[in-house]
Amino acid sequence: MYNDEHEDVIEVTDLRRVYGGGFEAVRGITFSVARGEIFALLGTNGAGKTSTVELLEGLAAPAEGRIRVLGHDPHRERAAVRHRTGVMLQEGGFPAELTVAETARMWAGCTSGARPEAEVLELVGLTGKHGVRVKQLSGGERRRLDLALALLGGPEVLFLDEPTTGLDAEGRRDTWELVRALRDAGTTVLLTTHYLEEVEALADRLAILHKGRIAVSGTPAEVTAGRPSRMSFELPDGYFLGDLPPLADLGVCGHESDGGVVRLRTTQLQRTATGVLTWAERTGVELRGLDVRSASLEEAFLGIAHEQAQGVAA
Repeated sequence: MYNDEHEDVIEVTDLRRVYGGGFEAVRGITFSVARGEIFALLGTNGAGKTSTVELLEGLAAPAEGRIRVLGHDPHRERAAVRHRTGVMLQEGGFPAELTVAETARMWAGCTSGARPEAEVLELVGLTGKHGVRVKQLSGGERRRLDLALALLGGPEVLFLDEPTTGLDAEGRRDTWELVRALRDAGTTVLLTTHYLEEVEALADRLAILHKGRIAVSGTPAEVTAGRPSRMSFELPDGYFLGDLPPLADLGVCGHESDGGVVRLRTTQLQRTATGVLTWAERTGVELRGLDVRSASLEEAFLGIAHEQAQGVAA
């Protein structure tokens, strides 16, 4: 697990990336990732995630700012960094006619200190696919192969770009367990994903990018802490929102009603739920479709995107 006393193995300071024509994809971001930490980089489409990760992988030089991976500039000192990192791209692009074993053997020949191919294929659940051609693999199996090849060199830092796309629920959770085990063994993981459930399950810390800037960062709990929880229910015929106790007394900070359906937002979920349920018990009202949920990372993500968009519009 993340420990703030660990050394930072990824350091990013005032990073900017500008493409031809002057488009600024990354606009001065700063963050760090500690050894043995899973750090998730999230963002809406076009937020700058891929542009940032490519800089961290050393594929391009930043327009401005400073990057250090394992103490080195990953672009200028690529030879000192590359053999200590593993990269899982969104699409590996392997030769379709090669078998799984042949692909792993080919990749191992390009990897310093490569682990035995059979070992990494077993890690990702592809032991029974040695002789199968890549073109015959399912989408999920190809993602497993992508991950296996990223692990061949026993990387200290692992970049995972959408690692569970195409996997079924069992495969996704198996991958989560493997990533946790790598983290617990000291591997530092930088993860990008569209699955917010994945971030909640894996990430020690995260940053949400929007239009090239970090909108918020911290632990998942810190990111969701300032977001309201929600309570919704349907009132029976003859009852209306105004029949509830005063919403301010219930700790409600926002509400909507549509016919008999009531939706409440609150930063004091226990107080709100207790007040509403006590009222319902006292008046003999059945609250159909009752749903009570704490703030989620999805709500925080969507809320940040909405707020940023509103700010731009203003």
